[in-house]
Amino acid sequence: MFENLTSRLETIFQNLRRRGKLSEQDVDAVMREVRLALLEADVHYSVVKDFVSRVRERSIGAEVSRALNPAQQVIKIVHEELIATLGEPARLNLTGPKPWTIMLVGLQGSGKTTATAKLARFLRGQGERVMMVAADPYRPAAVKQLQTLGERVGVPVFYEAGVAPAELAARAVDQATRGGFSVVLIDTAGRSQLDDALMTELRSISARVRPVDVLLVVDAMIGQEALRVAQGFRDSVALTGLIMTKIEGDARGGAAISIRSVTGVPIKFLGTGENVEALESFDPARLASRILGMGDVIGLIEKAQQAYDDQAAREQAEKMLSGSFTLEDFASQLRQMRKMGPFAQILEMLPGQLGQAARMIDPQDAEKQLKQTEAIINSMTKEERRNPDLLNASRRRRIARGSGTDVQDVNRLMKQFREAQKLFKTFQKTGGKRMPRLFG
Repeated sequence: MFENLTSRLETIFQNLRRRGKLSEQDVDAVMREVRLALLEADVHYSVVKDFVSRVRERSIGAEVSRALNPAQQVIKIVHEELIATLGEPARLNLTGPKPWTIMLVGLQGSGKTTATAKLARFLRGQGERVMMVAADPYRPAAVKQLQTLGERVGVPVFYEAGVAPAELAARAVDQATRGGFSVVLIDTAGRSQLDDALMTELRSISARVRPVDVLLVVDAMIGQEALRVAQGFRDSVALTGLIMTKIEGDARGGAAISIRSVTGVPIKFLGTGENVEALESFDPARLASRILGMGDVIGLIEKAQQAYDDQAAREQAEKMLSGSFTLEDFASQLRQMRKMGPFAQILEMLPGQLGQAARMIDPQDAEKQLKQTEAIINSMTKEERRNPDLLNASRRRRIARGSGTDVQDVNRLMKQFREAQKLFKTFQKTGGKRMPRLFG
């Protein structure tokens, strides 16, 4: 997400830090580079113009001229103005009598059905009783897809064949009321393009169920076309928020920066992957930090908290320090780490020089290595995972065949595992005093 933009801005700021006092000409030169970087990232030209104008005005004023570190002050201004451009944090409007009804609208292919399941899982994790409604009778696979996703996230799906979407939605809300559900998510029909029939149907559903939120699901991959789509829906339906999907695949990401300023509709969630866990509440300050290469440590901690079981983590930490950490424990850690999302997303959340160094790692190669390691460990018997000393040459050949790898890959993993065991034992004996030298 924003990989190219982040890289460009980091280069600009590195050059800026090398300068002492900043003249007006220096600021203008930096602003030209920032303007070009934003335009190349597909940020709307009017948003770029206003953004650069605000940053320049503040950067040539007393705010910077009196600063002990003018370059750092300019970066701070860019960060603050980027947050202002992204808009205020917006949350779901879960107020009033239950069940709260939320409509999800959007064009076909935007990821609307998957976003419905992601949101259901998110709300269920907040303690809500959620029901999903399959109100798309036109796409043959839509109902089945939502039902399959419902099984994965543990949320029931309401559907009745041959019933018009508005009536179907009304019946679902009625059943949810009787069943004690607190939230109803309606997955509405999409079209390949905006048309009057779609808007009429959406207005009809809205009139019957009176939703507390109408969320437009928009594909970040379509760039500035996303702005036109958002404006089209906003002019016909009372949109209250946006869910931007496929943000992880958008190297430019300009639509996410532009859309609030252009449409006035706040982003409420970001879809950061295909898995049902890959949904983030939109936080402008944290996203701005990630765009500027400052990382998102809070977001990383939240991902870890969601993925890791506290009791299991404590037990594994004790095993590490006692030297009794096994390949079975290592496999468990890998599975939990994979729950945090794609490796590339984890890397971009690391701050400062650590994040810059991490981004030099090829995420695809790292993801491939993780999958290979997991495959090797899964090809072992339970006894072999608990006692790696059993792994003679014939067992290693069998494991390599079973995991689709080479014996050298198995040997490499075992060498790394032994080194890790030694490291943890050393850490326990020295109380951590030798850790810096070992890692150095």
